[in-house]
Amino acid sequence: MGHTSVTATSPAWTKVEDYAFPGGWGPDSDAQRRAREYCRHLEAGRILFFSGIPFDLPLADQHFLISQKQAQSRFHKNISYRPKAGALHGISSESAEDRQRLHEIMRHYAAAVTGFLADFLRPYAGKFLLDFASFRPLEEQGRELPTHRRNDLLHVDSFPTRPTQGARILRIFTNINPAQPRIWLTGEPFHELAPKYANQAGLQRYAQQAVSPLFRFRNAAGQALRKIGLPLGGHSAYDLFMLHFHDWLKFNEQYQQSNENATRSEFPPGCTWMVFTDGVPHAALSGQHALEHTYILPRSTLVSPEVAPVSVLERLAGTKLVS
Repeated sequence: MGHTSVTATSPAWTKVEDYAFPGGWGPDSDAQRRAREYCRHLEAGRILFFSGIPFDLPLADQHFLISQKQAQSRFHKNISYRPKAGALHGISSESAEDRQRLHEIMRHYAAAVTGFLADFLRPYAGKFLLDFASFRPLEEQGRELPTHRRNDLLHVDSFPTRPTQGARILRIFTNINPAQPRIWLTGEPFHELAPKYANQAGLQRYAQQAVSPLFRFRNAAGQALRKIGLPLGGHSAYDLFMLHFHDWLKFNEQYQQSNENATRSEFPPGCTWMVFTDGVPHAALSGQHALEHTYILPRSTLVSPEVAPVSVLERLAGTKLVS
């Protein structure tokens, strides 16, 4: 599969120029109003772009991360940090000293970017849920992966082992590569994409499942087990459809080839960007050495809940997709 008809006449992102590090919003800014407007941009499917890094990320830490050589593994493409547990996964280094340094860097990074998020997007402060942080050391271009795992095909995000029950997936990226940009392709936002493709992808089948008493019981039981630390089930009809839609878009050659609204974006060295990746079809065409942190935002925290993927799908399905 390839990509054709790619346009770059207008960027898919909004540049943020009124928030800086250090200093944040500054003493004279209408921070709450501006933050709310940026939330609205994000939720509508825009990428927010910073020409620099709007939080503390020491150059020494960046250089150390870049120096790490990650194995070309089909299973561990990233170094993953789980802030709530303080656990680091996917390390190929045999040096205990290097592992400890990596752990400290990722812990500091996660704390710094989380503090930035709470200040910059103030309507979300105290309401978002921490998910994983990661360092992506491998070059995206030319990687040999199964189709459903490829990053270079347009897709929307959904996590197989971490169902969101309709909450949104916000991700913050920083390109720490000193010389090369990270190149993305992005498609039309979910509230425009879903009316064209959701029913074709089988939405009504999941809608019927959502109203099944047996399915509701199993979903409730799965959620209860997850609350006590057992990651078993808990996938709503929404989560199951989004997992299916993630793969359906990647395997749909017509969609991949003829997406006339796709936009190519280059994220240069030393920049940061954030995007709701459940609501913006995206593909990483090339790039190496990126940091990323994921956050989960329940529908009740959103500024524009009507354009959340779960809301869009429930309108199309004519029924609730989450309990």
